[in-house]
Amino acid sequence: MQIKPEISWLDFEKIDMRSGTIVSVSDFPEAKKPSYKVEIDFGDFGIKKSSAQITNLYTKEELLGKQIVAVINFPKKQIANFLSECLILGIYGELKEVTLLTPTNTVKNGFQVG
Repeated sequence: MQIKPEISWLDFEKIDMRSGTIVSVSDFPEAKKPSYKVEIDFGDFGIKKSSAQITNLYTKEELLGKQIVAVINFPKKQIANFLSECLILGIYGELKEVTLLTPTNTVKNGFQVG
């Protein structure tokens, strides 16, 4: 395992990571890899959609109401017939399963990670 190239503090400050609450989850059979279509409430930043490859660790029911951390300032990305507007953050396990990054306490939607 290698560390990625060093970035500057200014590079890091460009990444807008925010807290949000999952308000909708549906199957995404058109995706190449098993995924869900997810809608996340980011408070003052609105509701944004994301495609998430998290089907092997989470059910749709478990995800509803769950607070997560996501990058909200990436360009929108077309995935099959779906436009993903943010990137939900998680940790890859040994089998490439994704464990979501979640706050340990409830926080306001849209709060910034720093």
